Amino acid sequence: MLDVIIALVPALLVSFLFYGWSQLLVFVVCCAGCVATEWIAARYLMKRPGMFSGMSALVTGVLLAMNLPATAPWWVALTGAVVAIGIAKMSFGGLGQNLFNPAITGRVFLLLSFPVQMTNWSMPSDSFLQMDAITGATPLSVIKEGLKSGLGIDEILAANHMDMQMLLHDIGGSAGEISSLALLLGFIYLLVRKVVKPWIPLSILLTVALISGVFHAVNPEHFTGLEFNLMTGGVILGACFMATDYVTSPASTLGGIVFGVGIGLIMMMIRYFGSYPEGMSFAILIMNCFVPLIDRAFHQKKYGR
Repeated sequence: MLDVIIALVPALLVSFLFYGWSQLLVFVVCCAGCVATEWIAARYLMKRPGMFSGMSALVTGVLLAMNLPATAPWWVALTGAVVAIGIAKMSFGGLGQNLFNPAITGRVFLLLSFPVQMTNWSMPSDSFLQMDAITGATPLSVIKEGLKSGLGIDEILAANHMDMQMLLHDIGGSAGEISSLALLLGFIYLLVRKVVKPWIPLSILLTVALISGVFHAVNPEHFTGLEFNLMTGGVILGACFMATDYVTSPASTLGGIVFGVGIGLIMMMIRYFGSYPEGMSFAILIMNCFVPLIDRAFHQKKYGR
């Protein structure tokens, strides 16, 4: 758990730099809310203080904060923390028992309950960097709205000055979207420390690359290309830090590959054909439902057999 938090530090520092004190407030409320909710639930509701796992709750809080806009009110962040821990985790029996990723469950709940607050991507007034390039909607929203207006992909990208600078930062989004490079640095740290295995992230990213490459080759004016789909939205955060959650992902290597391919496929179908511009959170939650079946079909061989 500590290694995951360390790996997220570069992306957190970038988010604090871009979004200032507003992002720091969201971060503190999410982390404190998750830890407090788990402590209260374990001690007073379930009467089992030993079920309290502070570092696990803290990781959920950090990931939830990275999925919220910096402009989210404190009460929205706190509501997400209570849902993530209280409903998605403790109601299933605590650490190791939950079916769905807690942080993603909290984000999706907030997105459906408070769509206005969850889609406000304007720059906070207390940002340390006053940059016009990162104000307004996310790149995925810009593309979706431009296509609805009848514009082509190249026209939309040119009009909004979007290029490979998205490796460093986006023009808008949550803390987990504005710096793909910082997230990749953290993921390399997890691989070096052998905290996660690369099969799930690689299968997600390769699926996204394959689908976007084929669709873009067929109709480049209507479907975004490989680089855009890999470097925008929550792809890197979801693939490297959320889909790899031990509890809600398959145990076997082959099962993890099937899990990752399913996430990449569902996400790209939502991006290309759905009304919502981003689909990573929904894709992970949908595939979380299939993890027990995947584990039964692709279980690890027992030692000696």
